[in-house]
Amino acid sequence: MAHWAEIDENNIVIRVLVGSNNELDEGYQWLIDNLGGRWIKTSYNTWANTHSQGGTPLRKNFAHIGGIYDERLDAFIPPKPSQTETRLGKPIVYDLDEETCQWLKRVIES
Repeated sequence: MAHWAEIDENNIVIRVLVGSNNELDEGYQWLIDNLGGRWIKTSYNTWANTHSQGGTPLRKNFAHIGGIYDERLDAFIPPKPSQTETRLGKPIVYDLDEETCQWLKRVIES
């Protein structure tokens, strides 16, 4: 099944739907004609720039509601974790790994 992410004007994912594999365009035109909006194909089998079935990863990650589509990277980036987390009283920040488009946890050492 083809999966499609709808993104808003700020490239935030607002919903993810399944398209029809019975259509040549995998349901894309039906989404446009019936729901409007901007739709970008996403792969349920892609996470951290790896395809779970050994295929070619698509847009580095499966789209998640609240995540962002980055046009420059042609990638879906999951929502950023909270910056309020601490470890042994030291703040934790998250940096984006552009290769995988995953958030990497880093402890700030004082």
